[in-house]
Amino acid sequence: MKEILTEKFKTIFNREDGVCYFSPGRVNLIGEYTDFNGGYVMPCGLAFGTYGIIGLRQDMEVHLYSEGFSKKPYAFELETFFKDDEAPWSDYIKGVIAGFYQHSVVFPFGFDLYIQGDMPFGAGLSSSASLEMLVAYALNDLYDLKFERTALALIGQYAENKYVGLHSGIMDQFAVIQAKKNEAILLNTDTLTFELIPFELGKYQLMIVNTNKSRGLTDSKYNQRYEECMSALDIVKPLYQIKHLCGLTSRELPSVEKLLDPIVFKRVRHVVTEQERTILSSKALKENNIEIFAQMMNGSHESLKNDFEVTGQALDILVEASMKAGAIGARMTGAGFGGCIVAIVEKEKIKTYIEETGKIYEKQMGIMPTFYTVKAEEGTHKL
Repeated sequence: MKEILTEKFKTIFNREDGVCYFSPGRVNLIGEYTDFNGGYVMPCGLAFGTYGIIGLRQDMEVHLYSEGFSKKPYAFELETFFKDDEAPWSDYIKGVIAGFYQHSVVFPFGFDLYIQGDMPFGAGLSSSASLEMLVAYALNDLYDLKFERTALALIGQYAENKYVGLHSGIMDQFAVIQAKKNEAILLNTDTLTFELIPFELGKYQLMIVNTNKSRGLTDSKYNQRYEECMSALDIVKPLYQIKHLCGLTSRELPSVEKLLDPIVFKRVRHVVTEQERTILSSKALKENNIEIFAQMMNGSHESLKNDFEVTGQALDILVEASMKAGAIGARMTGAGFGGCIVAIVEKEKIKTYIEETGKIYEKQMGIMPTFYTVKAEEGTHKL
C-alpha cells in the first residue's frame, strides 16, 4: 500500500518525501447508546479504514486531496481558514487543526496530504473518526507534539462536535486510535479508563453485515433518545445520587419505573441493562466463553428493538435471518435504522450462513446485504 500512496503523492503533489499512515474503522461489539449515559462500550478496530500520506511544506498553506471527493487539490491557509460548503469533507481535517489550536499548538509549516479509504460507504463504521485520528496522529508525529493517544481522541471529538457540529460521544475516536490487534476495548466513557479484552473467537468468526439501507432517521432519533435520557436523569439523579443513568442498577428499575413516563422508562431500562450486558460480555470473553457473549449480543438487539426502539425493519430482518441461518449471536451496531449488524458464526458454516441470510433478506427487503469477515485490528499507526 505504501507504494501506491507514494505514487499518488508524487502524481498529485510532485514530491516523493511523504510519510504514510493508516487509521482503522471501528465496530462496537456491544454497549449501544450507553456512551452518552456514562457507561461502558466495547468496540474494536477493523482492517479497513483510511490511508494517508503527508509531507510538510515550507509555507503556511495546507493542500488536500481525497480520493473519491477531489477533482484537484483543495488548499487553505493554516492561519486563516473557515468551513467550506463546497468541500465539507475538509471540515474534519480543519476541525482537527482547530482542536490542536485549543491546546495552544502553533504549527510552523503547512502540509500536503493525500487520503484514500477502503471503508464501506454509509455503513456506520466511523469513517469520520478514522479520518480525524489519521490526521491527528500524523500531525502529532510529524510536528513532534507529544500528545498521548487519549488526548488525540479528545481532539478528534472536538473536531466532530464543535467544529463540524455533529453530536457524538468519545467512543469512535477512542476506539480508532487505541485499538489493538486481537483485542476489544472495554471503555468507561465517563472516566476514559479502559481495559483490553482478548478477542480471539476460536472456531467462530465475527461477521459484519451491511443492510445497504440508508440511515435517514438516525440523526433525529439519536437526538430524541438523547433528550429522553437526559430528562430521565434530571428526575432520578438527586434521588439516587448518580452522575449518569448507567449509575443505576437493574435492581433499582422497579422503583425508577414509578417515577417516569412509560416510554422514557423503557429508554432507561435499555441503558441500565445494556450496561450490565456489556460488563458480562467482557467477563465472558476473558473466560473464552463465546456462547455467553453471543447471548449478550442477542439480548442487546432485543433491548434496542423493544425498549430503545432504534432498530427498524432492515436491521430486524437481517438479525432474524442471521439467527435462522446459523449465527449464535447477532445484533445491530451503531445508531440504528440501517447500517450494519454484527454476528458470530461458526467458521465452517460461513458459506451457508451467507447464502441463507442473503436469500431471506433479499426476499423481504428487495436488496442484497454485504458480508464482511473481520477481526480486531491495530489502531492508528505509521505504515
